[in-house]
Amino acid sequence: MKKSLETKLARAGTEPDSGTRALATPIHLASTYARDADGEYSGGFVYSRLENPTRAKLEDVLADLEGGSSCMAFASGMAAANALLQALEPGDRVLFPHDIYFGVRKLAGKQFAKWGLIVETIDMTAAHDVAKALSQPAALVWIETPSNPQLNIVDIRAIAEKAHAAGAQVVVDNTWSTPLITRPIELGADIVLHSVTKYLGGHSDVLGGALVFANDGPLTEYCLDIQREAGAVLDPFSAWLALRGIRTLGVRMDRHSKSAQAVALFLEAHPGVRTVHYPGLKSDPGHSIAARQMSAFGGMLSCEINGTAEQAVTIARSLTLFANATSLGGTESLIEHRASAEGPDSPTPDTLLRISVGLENAEDLISDLNHALIDVLN
Repeated sequence: MKKSLETKLARAGTEPDSGTRALATPIHLASTYARDADGEYSGGFVYSRLENPTRAKLEDVLADLEGGSSCMAFASGMAAANALLQALEPGDRVLFPHDIYFGVRKLAGKQFAKWGLIVETIDMTAAHDVAKALSQPAALVWIETPSNPQLNIVDIRAIAEKAHAAGAQVVVDNTWSTPLITRPIELGADIVLHSVTKYLGGHSDVLGGALVFANDGPLTEYCLDIQREAGAVLDPFSAWLALRGIRTLGVRMDRHSKSAQAVALFLEAHPGVRTVHYPGLKSDPGHSIAARQMSAFGGMLSCEINGTAEQAVTIARSLTLFANATSLGGTESLIEHRASAEGPDSPTPDTLLRISVGLENAEDLISDLNHALIDVLN
């Protein structure tokens, strides 16, 4: 029987355990496994840096959810990003969008500059800029859509076609959308990256990352070697927490998306807000593309206030329901002045506030924002 994605999510990791028939995946904390009398490993596991049963279950689930052939789980989203960049050759050229998670931009531009990696940032919302950049050899095109923190929308299918024609592979960071909302591999991506910490885990209590490959090849093998040899693997308890979080992803993302839409509409009409970045708004530049490649618009948005950077910081500190904290994707709503978080070289507008809409009542969140905007800006 063909299962819907929602059913796959709800049943992630619930197959009866072969030994006990338990419906929750066991947490295998063992670091090493015994050989048989003949020296072989009939259980299939040798050492947990190489493979672990709980981690393997999560990897199988994520590969299935994304429609890929294989998955590797890492200790964080940045560990996954690091492995992918490290699997490239010195001198390879990587194309980044202008708006991208600052940690990846910093890692590639600073640490991998010593590696000889060539990093170029382009406007991936502009077809001409993408075509021009791909007129020179590139190994990898890195897509974030919606982007962090300005929620730019990129046409995955169009860029994948151009990249493949130029001999480049495509990775899509699907952290904000999750496989429930956006299907990068079906749209032509070769690799999907996740910070499992965010929506997949969903409760702000786990660090993790993952790479899912559409088809296995040399790059897959390089990444697998890095995962196993360098050892930045996801621990068994975190893998178990991620599996537990995935089982409620369907209902959580529905609530996140509906509440974010309501908050975005409120902010769009508020005199204290200059711009709202949210692809669910018809006024958003990326709305038509987002409507075509997303089944919902997600729980993340950002806004630029009609005020100063100092006032934006004060608003973030003045809210009662929104925690002034980094990260995203948990049940609780978060807000952050991103330019402050990113540091002095941040390209993010200094009046921008990034908002992760949680599972609270949307009207309560709107009331909290309204009071803070009025108190600080009036």
